[in-house]
Amino acid sequence: MANDPELLRIDPGEIGGWPILRIEYPTDPKRIAALLPPGLEPAESSNVHLSIYNVPVSDEPEYGVVVKVDASYRGVEGGYAVAYGIDQESAVYISKDTNGQPKFLAEIEYFRNGDVVRARCTHHGYTFLEFKGKTQGHAPLPEAFTDRDYWIKVSRAVGFAEKSYDFPPHVVVVKAEYQPVHRVDVKGELRLLESPWDPIAELLPIRGEIRAQLTLDRSISRSITLEGALDPDAFWPHVDTIGSSRWPGTRGGPKRSA
Repeated sequence: MANDPELLRIDPGEIGGWPILRIEYPTDPKRIAALLPPGLEPAESSNVHLSIYNVPVSDEPEYGVVVKVDASYRGVEGGYAVAYGIDQESAVYISKDTNGQPKFLAEIEYFRNGDVVRARCTHHGYTFLEFKGKTQGHAPLPEAFTDRDYWIKVSRAVGFAEKSYDFPPHVVVVKAEYQPVHRVDVKGELRLLESPWDPIAELLPIRGEIRAQLTLDRSISRSITLEGALDPDAFWPHVDTIGSSRWPGTRGGPKRSA
C-alpha cells in the first residue's frame, strides 16, 4: 500500500498531522536488563526506541521525546518506557499520577525543512540527544499493527519510610492498534550526549546500526489498563528515579557521587 497523499493533507499552520520521527538502535542486552524492574523480562531483541513528536494535546502543540526499550511482561513483548520528556507542564503530573506515565518537562526541537530533519532534546540545561538527517524517499507501508507499552504506577509512603508504599508498584499496559498511512526513510546521525539528568549515553549506548523513519499512523483503538502487582520488596531498588523518569536516581534527582 502506497503512502496516501489525501490522508496526509493538512491546512497550512495546522498542528495536527505531523509525522513522528522514530529512531531505533541496538544496545547491550545487559544494559536493558539492569533498567527493568523485577516482573518485566528482557525481550528477544535489545533495541532502544526513540520517538520525537509534535501532537496536539489539550488543543495546543506538545513537543516530546519518548525513550523505550524492548521488554516482555507475562510473556508478551512490548516497550518499557524509561523516559518521556515533554514541553507541556499541564500534562506532566496528571499523566504520572493517573497512569504512571514517566513524564517530565524537557525542551524539544523538532522540524523538517525540505529533505532536512533535525531534532534536539534538552533537560535541565543538558542536551542529551541530537539527530541530523535527510529524507531518503517513501518506504513501503507495513500492515496494521499493535503496540504495547509498559508503565509503572507506584507511590512511595509519605515520609520516605523504608520499603513502604501508599500504592505498591503495578504494571500499566497500554495497548494500541494502528493503521500506517505514511513512511519516509531518513538517513542521519544520532548523537547521545552525557547528561546527569538523562543518562542515555551512559546506560543505553549505541551498539549497531541506527534506523530512522518519519511515520504517521491512524489510530484504530487504544486502552490503558492496570495489570498485575510487582513484588514490592524486589522493586524497592527501582523506586528512586531521576525526576518523573525511570532513570535510576536518588530521591528524584541524579545519582550523586559520595
